[in-house]
Amino acid sequence: MTTAPTSQAGPAPSPVPPPGTAPPAAPDPRERLRRAAVRYGPVLATYGVLKLVGFAVFMYLLDSAGDFREKHPRFGGGAHTWDVLGSWDGWWYQQIALHGYDPALEPIPGATGLITLEGNSAAFFPLYPALMRMVSEVTGLGPYGAGMTVSVVFSFVAALGIHAVTARLGGYRAGLVAVGLWAVWPGSGAEWAVYSESVYTALAAWACYAVMTRHWLTAGVLTFTAGLARPTAVTLVAALAVAGLFAVWRREEGIRRPLTAVAIAPLGVAGYLGWVGYRMGDWGGYNKLQDGAWAHKFDWGRHTLDVLTSVPVGHSDYLFAMPFEDIIGVGVVLLVPVLTVLLIRLRPPAVLVVYTVLSYLMVMATQQYFGNVSRYLLPLFPLFVPLALAMRRLKWPSLAAVLGTAALASGSYAGYVLFELGVP
Repeated sequence: MTTAPTSQAGPAPSPVPPPGTAPPAAPDPRERLRRAAVRYGPVLATYGVLKLVGFAVFMYLLDSAGDFREKHPRFGGGAHTWDVLGSWDGWWYQQIALHGYDPALEPIPGATGLITLEGNSAAFFPLYPALMRMVSEVTGLGPYGAGMTVSVVFSFVAALGIHAVTARLGGYRAGLVAVGLWAVWPGSGAEWAVYSESVYTALAAWACYAVMTRHWLTAGVLTFTAGLARPTAVTLVAALAVAGLFAVWRREEGIRRPLTAVAIAPLGVAGYLGWVGYRMGDWGGYNKLQDGAWAHKFDWGRHTLDVLTSVPVGHSDYLFAMPFEDIIGVGVVLLVPVLTVLLIRLRPPAVLVVYTVLSYLMVMATQQYFGNVSRYLLPLFPLFVPLALAMRRLKWPSLAAVLGTAALASGSYAGYVLFELGVP
């Protein structure tokens, strides 16, 4: 008895339309819009509602205290409560958007032994003020309004990127939780302010997603662009390089696209640092500006250790002591290693682990305003993943209660404490 040969399972062939048959019509634009609203609407609504709750509490506290009126405009004072959101670094970004960088970019010794701030605009990377200027010219908004517009828009772009990364690892619901955490995280007050955190986090999240989906050239371009936003983009460059080399070594990809991405990625941050060094006549000029004017320098973690051994015992005799903010900062710093271990246990793509670990180590090994550490660690969005995967099991009322309460509290610890009691 003979049997017919069995065929291997495979996808059914696509039916070929008869000759003369018109091709299927493209989806109606209204249908596309409806699908996009169904898919992305909950993401944007989750982030927007939670952020608005915290922002409203922040504004209420700021107006009730009224102490912003006694400050110089550069440091948070002004006629309106919201002026504080364009202070400190925000003031510098506005000056760059209006006038560009100091033509000389020369360090000027001051009477105190530090470099005066007159020639230190180069400490701020160019992407964010360039976007501010472009928006200002298109819309007619001033530098403050343009800066707030850029930050708010990119905070939603970041939320979409964080959702995309998390949903790929744990599903749509986990992605929504991660977006909620991004809205209430310590330091999240900088998301809706004249600061570059939202722009950088958006680029980093989508760059990691591009690596995860093997869109290497997109990842390279996004990482290159992130390098024009913040110096910490070197950690994103390293994460992309590790992921690209792994892909080549495991023969998951051809060589050309990953290596092209690896070659493109560092050009943004390297190009800007090189430009500053060239204009100053000193290839280490950027680091000297950061150290001389802002007391930011790589110190192998000595300052961080000083704070961590002082705050718990009630001492405040270290550099840039800000007790309330430093307590929050210590909690965040100790929480990150725990969340990192939980992240690694999930066996996520290497790009997320390398980016998170190196970003954390870079912040911890740098002398800076420790009270701002919750803002410096804000772009470490992969830390939301293990929490989101655990919290996705909660029912919607429980999730709303947890994230809603955190949103109310964020008006204080991520808003008022950071911007009014500290140095954002």
